[in-house]
Amino acid sequence: MSKLKLSALAETLQASEIVRLGAVIKEKIKQGEKIYNYTIGDFDSSIFPIPAELEQEIILAYKEGYTTYPPANGNLDLREAVAAFMLLRAGLNYSSDDILIAAGGRPLIYALYRTLVDKGDKVIYPAPSWNNNHYVHFTEGEHIMLEAKRENNFMLTAAQIKEHVKGATLLSLCSPLNPTGTTFGKEELQAICDLVITENNSRADGEKKLYLMYDQIYWTLTFGDTIHHNPVTLNPAMKAYTIFIDGISKAFAATGVRVGWAMGPTDVMLKMRSINSHVGAWAPMAEQKAVARYLVKTDAINTYFIHFKAEVNERLQQIFTGFQQMKTAGYHVDAIAPEAAIYLTIQIDYVGKTTATGKLLATQADVTAYILNESKLAIVPFYCFGSSTESSWYRLSVGTCKKEEIKDMFSALKTALDKLN
Repeated sequence: MSKLKLSALAETLQASEIVRLGAVIKEKIKQGEKIYNYTIGDFDSSIFPIPAELEQEIILAYKEGYTTYPPANGNLDLREAVAAFMLLRAGLNYSSDDILIAAGGRPLIYALYRTLVDKGDKVIYPAPSWNNNHYVHFTEGEHIMLEAKRENNFMLTAAQIKEHVKGATLLSLCSPLNPTGTTFGKEELQAICDLVITENNSRADGEKKLYLMYDQIYWTLTFGDTIHHNPVTLNPAMKAYTIFIDGISKAFAATGVRVGWAMGPTDVMLKMRSINSHVGAWAPMAEQKAVARYLVKTDAINTYFIHFKAEVNERLQQIFTGFQQMKTAGYHVDAIAPEAAIYLTIQIDYVGKTTATGKLLATQADVTAYILNESKLAIVPFYCFGSSTESSWYRLSVGTCKKEEIKDMFSALKTALDKLN
């Protein structure tokens, strides 16, 4: 039987490496194996539940009958609540007309790409980063993927971006960054903003501008002395060219509640709204009502953040310290001090070693499989986020991490590495 012919997009769409890895992990768990699953950018709700007040508001909204279609751009009360929340906590002043609500950040990112990027348009994005390669593929844009460096905590620099901005349509950045849990410093982000402004000032009237997508979905989860910076606060002229992607998914451990928002120039928001309305990507009415009521509960949110952030940070710090101790002990591992989000950037550099059975770990994929099979530690290699297949760096997520298992995880990892020659 001949193979069914589908669209060019469907035929060429690449499967998610993370989903593929997740399928392997699920099968191992199904077979009864104990897996330290630190792969998913999500939360175990038994460890990190959504705020109790938000849960109560969701239940109440359903009981009150909020089960109809919401407006295409989101309920006005929610857009007003988002505007007040962002002004209070981030110093960002946006009208409710310049805020678009959707079912989380993903449909907003998709709508933004569809709004701005034509076939052949240059899109600049970092490696490692989450899913930009797929969105560029959707829109048939030209991939300008720039590999970030360890010495910059895997954040792109203005120097790397500079030579590519001429004629580019979109610069896609994320801070705090998924997968690294690291952030832009003030000076570097300011320099990037200067590049965007200079490039746009050089373009003729009527020529497509260079826009910046700034995904800051993790911005409330910063730790220690880390400060979250954003383009518009650093350079008000960037307001004309910046589209923020944000929402409750990570701030309130509410990934399944599906309420996100974008903020940006009016004309861009209008077109994104039209695209999302055709896709039907609006957040559910009841959840919109609940989030609108919750976002103005300043004291409750402050209390929630104190506990939630402390629990996330404790896990990140414990695992970071453990990897640093292993490094000191002579293991070929490393970790970058956590700054934000729910991620730790770690290194396991054992390519070229052989197992107890004589098998050569010839590639980083071999190392990844060995770590999973021998130590039961599941982590996501940076090559799943666009980095070189030779990269020995990984994303470790603590969203499902149980503190009482961290010691056992390290014991199992050391035992596995001790078997290598």
